[in-house]
Amino acid sequence: MLVSVVIPAYNRGHMLRRAAASVLSQTHAELELIIVDDGSTDNSVRGLRSWSDRRLRILRQQRKGVSSARNLAIAQARGDMIALLDSDDVWMPDKLERHLAFQAQTGFEVSQCEEVWVRNGTRINPGLRHRKRAGWIFEPSLDLCLVSPSCVLFTPSFWKRVGPFRTDLPACEDYDLWLRASLRYSFGLFPRALVCKYGGHPDQLSRKIIGLDLYRIYSLLGILRQEPLSQKQRYLLQENLDLRLQRYIKGCLKRYKPEEAERVRRLGMEAGIV
Repeated sequence: MLVSVVIPAYNRGHMLRRAAASVLSQTHAELELIIVDDGSTDNSVRGLRSWSDRRLRILRQQRKGVSSARNLAIAQARGDMIALLDSDDVWMPDKLERHLAFQAQTGFEVSQCEEVWVRNGTRINPGLRHRKRAGWIFEPSLDLCLVSPSCVLFTPSFWKRVGPFRTDLPACEDYDLWLRASLRYSFGLFPRALVCKYGGHPDQLSRKIIGLDLYRIYSLLGILRQEPLSQKQRYLLQENLDLRLQRYIKGCLKRYKPEEAERVRRLGMEAGIV
């Protein structure tokens, strides 16, 4: 079974090479690795062009963001399965082999595995709220993203139904996609850590973007307008959206940004929330 592995890359240097090496050294060797250079200004990808592995494909685009990079790669993927990997993370050598076996046995169209967290060189234990879930995960996913891109494996038919990533969200694009997916699919969970997730480095996206809750608000507004929701799902989403709107507006007023508070308040009013 051919697996298409997608890595978006922007100025990640040695971390990208480490991630790519963890893919090409998998015990399941039938794969293609698609790296999208998202307008890097350093030599992050340049060094990989000398690698002599025919399974490696490198695409380049002008700087458009991680969503556009992933969408581009998946559009060109030829695999029977698709897997994502962030350029600062690493797979265990048997990640694909074990994950594919789990998915074949269970029949899930989308699943993820557990992961090890390393921050600033030290292994840490994620909090209880970050615990991965199996099954229909829409309700807990409203609070925060419970699917790690580096841990996920899905079918092309899954992608056709829920993709692509929203390119108008500079952050929380994964929160948005997995939340939309959780309306349609039950998620599998392989209960072993097959990914090493690294954090704490200065260019980590979640540390660079201020006001992440605004992008979650945009995601929830989009889902409320465009997705088929049951009565319960609509109620839960509106309740979560109302809490986020009130918190964001309060924060704007506290920081003397009344115009932004009013702009977002109007977005909520248009959606019938505030």
